[in-house]
Amino acid sequence: MPVIGLIKEGKVPNDNRVALTPKQCRYLLDQFPSWDIIVESSPNRCYKDKEYQKEGIKVVEDISTADILFGIKEIPKDQIIADKKYLFFSHTKKAQIYNQALFHVMMDKNITLIDYECLEHEDGQRLIGFGFFAGIVGAHNGIMAYGNRTKEFTLGRVKEVKDYMELIHTYFGLKLPNIKIAITGSGRVAHGILEIMNLMDVQQVEPDEYVTREYAYPVYVHLKGGDLYRHKINNTYERKDFHENPENYNCLFINYLKHTHILMNGIYWEPGIAPLFTMGDLKEDDYALTTIADITDDAHGSVPCNLGDSSSDDPIYGVNISTCEKTGPYLHNGIDIMAVGNLPNELPRDASRYFGEQLIKYVIPDLMKGGNKIIDGATMLDKGKLTPKFSYLEEYSKH
Repeated sequence: MPVIGLIKEGKVPNDNRVALTPKQCRYLLDQFPSWDIIVESSPNRCYKDKEYQKEGIKVVEDISTADILFGIKEIPKDQIIADKKYLFFSHTKKAQIYNQALFHVMMDKNITLIDYECLEHEDGQRLIGFGFFAGIVGAHNGIMAYGNRTKEFTLGRVKEVKDYMELIHTYFGLKLPNIKIAITGSGRVAHGILEIMNLMDVQQVEPDEYVTREYAYPVYVHLKGGDLYRHKINNTYERKDFHENPENYNCLFINYLKHTHILMNGIYWEPGIAPLFTMGDLKEDDYALTTIADITDDAHGSVPCNLGDSSSDDPIYGVNISTCEKTGPYLHNGIDIMAVGNLPNELPRDASRYFGEQLIKYVIPDLMKGGNKIIDGATMLDKGKLTPKFSYLEEYSKH
């Protein structure tokens, strides 16, 4: 039976999430006594080495005896161990140039790569991910940034609290001004955003009322694919066709732009999909938008003024409307952008526990038995070779 290994995260800045918590490892060993799980020692992980050892899980300095290695973020090239099976977020599915060298190293070292992002149900819905907690933290940061800009209220940082339950308590007594918030997307990220809206007592309204009415309390509109995109010719929206032929669809967010103070962007984006708006749209005088929490976080993607990642230590930056240049936040003639790439890391223990539950439910038992259709569909590399589903990366994979 293959040995499961939990690797030490090596990407800088450090991510302290983990794929399985100590108690989840103990659960798996109790359910499957023939399995073995080892954990690479790490000083940064949110669950300490001694917490794994307390559950009877072996903590090692050398993880090379494991056959199936679970990580979270991209693995530094020099830490890839040849001839292994890896599961992590490689961020290569969209042919991201910044990870092309990593992809080549995995090919050279005969790696089998199963990418979490590619684990999908038959209809394309993502199977697992940290999206819910990305939505939680991203929505909090967006509201926090608006408060910092307007000075109408103050919110602290998520990473200053112990866990999600303590975060909830920080919202007691919070009174938001009469603002309008647009939320995009329908997946786990959007669910996390909606959770924060409910906790902050922001009321949902319908799209038509959002653009025609004023309110004496804070409201949000939830815009899914069918609310945001229309076929250029027949004026309809069909999800499968949209994802296969996004160039045939226009985006309708311009109808909401002038009414929106805060945009919480959680919609999926890839090249070919129309952006929510253009920088030219922001130069019009009649829009209210000052704050964007781009939780999807594709630079120059669905949010064209996302000029690249911000950091967890410094999550908000400004963009000058006239020049499209990055500035400090909260400036006149600027729009504030929150574009942190590892948002769930601000609630690492909660996020890790949530992620591990999904792995146990949907992936690990079948993986240990040799795989299934879903796992096969997420296998980008098989012993260093591109699998047929990802043949579109052939040029990307060339040295």
